[in-house]
Amino acid sequence: MKQYITLLFTLLGLNLLAQSSTISGTVKDGENGEDLFEALIIVKELSNTGAKTNAYGFYSLTLPNGTYTLIVRAPGYDHKEIEVELTSNKRMDVELFVPSAVKEIQEVEITATKENDNITKSGMAVTTLTPKDIETIPVIFGEKDIVKTLQLTPGVKAAGEGNAGFYVRGGGADQNLVLIDEAPVYNASHLLGFFSVFNSDAIKDVSLYKSGIPAEYGGRASSVMDVKMKEGNNKKFGVSGGLGLISSRLTVEGPIVKDKGSFIVSGRRSYLDLFLKASKDQDLKNTKLYFYDLNLKANYKITDRDRIFLSGYFGRDNLSFSDIFGFRWGNATGTLRWNRIINEKLFSNTSVIFSNFNYSFDIGADDEKFGVSASIQDWNVKQDFNYYANRNNSLKFGFNAIYHTFKPGELNSTVSAFNQLKVADQYALEFGVYAQNDQKIGDWFSIMYGIRYSGFNYMGKGTAYEYDENGVKTNETAYKDFESIKYHHFLEPRVSMSFILSEKNSIKLAYNRNSQFLHQLSNSTTSSPTDIWVPSTNNVKPQIADQIALGYYRNFVDNTYALTTEIYYKHLSNQIDYRNGANLFLNEEIEGGLVYGKGRTYGLEIQFEKRKGKFTGWISYTLARSLRQFDAINGGKEFSARQDRIHDIAIVAMYRVSKKIALSSNFIYYTGDAVTFPSGKYEVNGTIVPYYTERNGYRMPNYHRLDLGMTVYFKERPKFEHNLNISIYNVYARENAYTIRFEEDQDNPGKTKAIQTSLFRIVPSITYNFNIK
Repeated sequence: MKQYITLLFTLLGLNLLAQSSTISGTVKDGENGEDLFEALIIVKELSNTGAKTNAYGFYSLTLPNGTYTLIVRAPGYDHKEIEVELTSNKRMDVELFVPSAVKEIQEVEITATKENDNITKSGMAVTTLTPKDIETIPVIFGEKDIVKTLQLTPGVKAAGEGNAGFYVRGGGADQNLVLIDEAPVYNASHLLGFFSVFNSDAIKDVSLYKSGIPAEYGGRASSVMDVKMKEGNNKKFGVSGGLGLISSRLTVEGPIVKDKGSFIVSGRRSYLDLFLKASKDQDLKNTKLYFYDLNLKANYKITDRDRIFLSGYFGRDNLSFSDIFGFRWGNATGTLRWNRIINEKLFSNTSVIFSNFNYSFDIGADDEKFGVSASIQDWNVKQDFNYYANRNNSLKFGFNAIYHTFKPGELNSTVSAFNQLKVADQYALEFGVYAQNDQKIGDWFSIMYGIRYSGFNYMGKGTAYEYDENGVKTNETAYKDFESIKYHHFLEPRVSMSFILSEKNSIKLAYNRNSQFLHQLSNSTTSSPTDIWVPSTNNVKPQIADQIALGYYRNFVDNTYALTTEIYYKHLSNQIDYRNGANLFLNEEIEGGLVYGKGRTYGLEIQFEKRKGKFTGWISYTLARSLRQFDAINGGKEFSARQDRIHDIAIVAMYRVSKKIALSSNFIYYTGDAVTFPSGKYEVNGTIVPYYTERNGYRMPNYHRLDLGMTVYFKERPKFEHNLNISIYNVYARENAYTIRFEEDQDNPGKTKAIQTSLFRIVPSITYNFNIK
């Protein structure tokens, strides 16, 4: 056993003979006490030696005993140099402060950590944004939106005009794992997609993983969007907010006990319905059209080693027209987290997480009313460990278990002729176990490797059906509570390698396998709240994605400019589609209408970015294909997925004219989505019937638009700052196609004409923002 342990430690690069000690602690923002993620601790005397803080601001660095100068830095902060005499394990907490020059002129930085971190880190490029990064970028209705900004980066495509849904590297919208403080969000949009659920005032940062996904994440096939909420200012109280044409927001934060605990409460509400109350039409007066968000978070340091967090998100949409129609949907999440520094090298994070998404709609008055409701609910227990073995090895390992409850749909009616209809609830237990090591080998090579075991137990109480190859039900079996119906499991290897050619350029290679056990069924071209989430069952197969990616990264002119180039190929197994005529609405036997096939996506992504100076921004280009093949569809021939966009270009530019004025602009162009249009028509008993030839054989018109924005910063006072943001969406009034339908020409009955619907021409917006310190 001793020989085995010695060999294991040797493989991890541990030097057991040298006298060494560990220095550890946290790095925080000195003004508000927020943890700084991926702050860098550099040893001045040792080349290419240092450590990074984790998501909770903790770091650990083991060095041979001696005297060192440690440089602690994070983007946007003054660095600190601290001389340390290391003779035994030592605790060192550090606070960094924003210099006054940075407060006056905010720069745009797409990536975090040190300036050439995109070159030196082992993982593939991770897109990281903070609310400050998107402060001046013009978006629809003037509402700052991190999701809309991510859609301007390579490989991330908007689901449609103004839509907060997105596709990543050819995957479907349901293949993105969206987390807010570790809790999954199943519908991340408001007002049918025109706003995301993320209030920027409450968000600390967002990280999007497209390839080289760390082993700690599982459950989706394409990407992970990890959103972290602010923790609140533990130094002093503050109030901030904004007043816009469509919505307003307010945030209050402050200490619970100074330097030990803090809280933040942030709310946002739209008020289109308030304008309707001025109408003379009684129906319009009674119309409701609004959404709201509420973000809450509190934390408290129990001891120097223990800290607890409690956070929640609550959001709701309400669309109703008088007493004729009503549609409501929303998310609720909660996270209780305990951080513990077990010792100088081992950090623990324990979480209990709740998530619920539900919707309901009703039609008619009380005496003749129909109502439908559905939901998905999760309870999740999660345990993660960080072990800092030495300066060359950082390990992560842990597990999580999620209990899913699916309520596919229930119909209630006050009409006596109709009976209540309820699709049976479904239950499943999903769990994962993972281990991962981030290892540096010499000065030129680093590798992050790990493996995840994912399991999914579909279980009772319920009835399981069996179907033949044509979707006809052949058998059914009843199961008791918690009795296993079908168990799926996979091993998911993950590896990312970085070859550092110099401090200015590197080559990276990554492979990862991801499995997905939850699936979104939709018969529309974009995601909507009424889309149905179903588990993998004895019929519904888990999706599997295998992706390999190769990247070249180059910085220029003292890291002022950065070039990122990546190519990728992804193979998708067990993709889901529908048989012709499949019914998704309140159908207990919906699984019989599903068919399974395979897919492949591949592409080239290029981004050139200017990071420093008064003029900043980036140009991104994506060349990609997303293809599917089903034996039961399109005659077995491969066809374009609906998110197959061949070319996608985004240009983002920001110019700081002076301390008082900042200008910004976006230009977006992409080729039209693949779509199925009728190729002809024929007549049956006097009725015109459209004739369809191939799936997604046509294209929507190409999309392009230009947005402009200006932010005016008013004179700043010691405890008060404010600004005015003015933006114009779609400056040259391009009528981009939202939908295209076909109808008979009234003037020429034998002729069919295409009718295009466009949502927006020019949309001006104005928002007033303030911050009371």
